[in-house]
Amino acid sequence: MVSADLSSASRRPLDDAPELCRLSARALASAYAAKTVSPLEVARACLARAEAINPRYAAFTSIDHETALAAAADSEARWHRGAPASSIDGVPATIKDIVWVKGKTIRYGSVAADPVVPDRDCPVVERLRGAGAVLLGLTATPEFGWKAVTDGPLSGITRNPWNDALTPGGSSGGAAVAAAMGAGVLHLGTDGGGSIRIPASFTGIVGHKPTFGLVPAYPPSVFGTVAHLGPLARCVDDTRRMLIAIAGRHAADWYQPPATFPGLRAPIASFRGTKLGYWHKPPCGPLDRETASCCDGVIARLATHGASVAPCALPDMDVSAIFQVLWFSGAAQRLRGVPKERHGEVDPGFREVAAAGEAYSAADYVAASTGRAEFGLRMDALFEQHDFIVSPATSIPAFAVGHTVPPGSGLKYWTQWAGFSFPVNLGQHPACVVPCGFTADGRPIGLQIVGPRGKDAEVLAAAEAFERDVV
Repeated sequence: MVSADLSSASRRPLDDAPELCRLSARALASAYAAKTVSPLEVARACLARAEAINPRYAAFTSIDHETALAAAADSEARWHRGAPASSIDGVPATIKDIVWVKGKTIRYGSVAADPVVPDRDCPVVERLRGAGAVLLGLTATPEFGWKAVTDGPLSGITRNPWNDALTPGGSSGGAAVAAAMGAGVLHLGTDGGGSIRIPASFTGIVGHKPTFGLVPAYPPSVFGTVAHLGPLARCVDDTRRMLIAIAGRHAADWYQPPATFPGLRAPIASFRGTKLGYWHKPPCGPLDRETASCCDGVIARLATHGASVAPCALPDMDVSAIFQVLWFSGAAQRLRGVPKERHGEVDPGFREVAAAGEAYSAADYVAASTGRAEFGLRMDALFEQHDFIVSPATSIPAFAVGHTVPPGSGLKYWTQWAGFSFPVNLGQHPACVVPCGFTADGRPIGLQIVGPRGKDAEVLAAAEAFERDVV
């Protein structure tokens, strides 16, 4: 257990946030339509909130007042004409500083790599702008998004809004902190092994990793097809609204299948008759006692709501070894893009995993890829027995900042405590994390709901039913 002072755990992240920073996308759209609140008012409030929290919590790498206020003014004009661009028109949003934004300096969390100033938006940013979202700025990431906590040479240490002695997780930690503290409503993250879901769990918000390919990506990630883009927000409805805005085919993403994706609305009235597989043992690493107890209690409550619950285990394969070959090889490739004379400025942990990746052979990589395909096939088969697989979002709660693994745990890599996260990336299945409780000392605990590939709508509907009826 972490030895950090948890005396502030009873303070909720939104306690000192202005009212305009607490509103959901649905509430904002209603207020904009009624002309009781303006997008400019909300943008100014969220920009001020971002500036206020950033010195301590390091959620943002840049805050863009000029662009945000210009977008908010355009949104206000559309609402006054009664012609909003979408259900998120005028809603404040953020982008992880690893995703291309036209004209902005993208540093990938690094001081050593050459920064990129893209001449085009990536597809998701293009779509958010088209939907009228107000982009507040870029959020913090560890260097190259390589680990499941958020600290690094560029932005320093990003801190948990429930207790600033703890990590918010990563690698989309800046996005999660901004969401939890009211510095924006919709937040774009990336997830290659849990990087949306882990910080969602550690900060008590919602995070959704879509089915691979549902959300287009450009440029391609060096981490290949384990890497996804998706939304973080304070409630499931906001998450769905953002996903609707960014999902679908785009010519820039060759990895996307040519088929049409299913719609993203599939309401579930209740869990009655739903078949749930309870995945309660991670394939590696520890399982915190309080986390397990909390999730056991939540699953028992789901059964009282009419769900049929059965124990569920992952396919009997060494998924840790498969993932590490793929992930560490990607790290090696990314480090090759940094000038050798600047390697000393790179996060030492990243250099270590990149060195491990360099040691793998092409045959190792092919073996891991074929093993992954077999694992995905067996995961698909599990959904012939279960409508959803539910699990703890993480096997441990948030731990002290400045560490990649819990101090004193004896673990070496973040992957060793992320056993409920990275297997879902290997299988490419949709997974939504929702808050489900707290440890005795006030650290958030999340529940993960995983569904069949392509069933994002159903996963989100189940998450919303859980949010509404069970918590």
